[in-house]
Amino acid sequence: MKKRIFPTLIILALFWQCQQEKDPTFSIRKDGVGLVEQNTPFADIESLYQADSVVVDSVYSLSANQRIRVFEKGGAHLLSITSNTDSVPGIGNIRIHDPRYLTDNGIGLASTFKDVKEEYEIKKVVTSLSNVVVFVKNHDLYFTIDREELPASLRYTKNVNIEEVQIPDEARIKYLMIAWE
Repeated sequence: MKKRIFPTLIILALFWQCQQEKDPTFSIRKDGVGLVEQNTPFADIESLYQADSVVVDSVYSLSANQRIRVFEKGGAHLLSITSNTDSVPGIGNIRIHDPRYLTDNGIGLASTFKDVKEEYEIKKVVTSLSNVVVFVKNHDLYFTIDREELPASLRYTKNVNIEEVQIPDEARIKYLMIAWE
């Protein structure tokens, strides 16, 4: 009986380990987004997503930065990736377009500000004309919330610095980005 239990436990442990490994395709990590790692050369993006559709943005080709948009074969816009301005271009920032991408903490485009606050410590909130940008501590992630998600008293007042406590819990995330510059 003991001889049968030990091999069974080993098999169960191996199965459990395999279940714990996550598919990185739609993951947002501190050092990567999907197939892109922080140290991936910008020139390698097309080969990483060769099974998908990659569009080089010609408007950006006239500037120091370049931008590539990645679409799934079915047409869903997955990512917009912008280069940095180094002599050998790397990844500057990535905008997430597909709600299937989730952080290790389970936050994605379908999340609310309450979800962000529960999973991350807020570093600062920056107010712009039409958005509020929320930066988190210990991560290169930032979240943009449309001012339309704010109470009317804050929505139309342009010279007000909005604080974390003024953003409603149910405010939806408009943009989810990661910057490695």
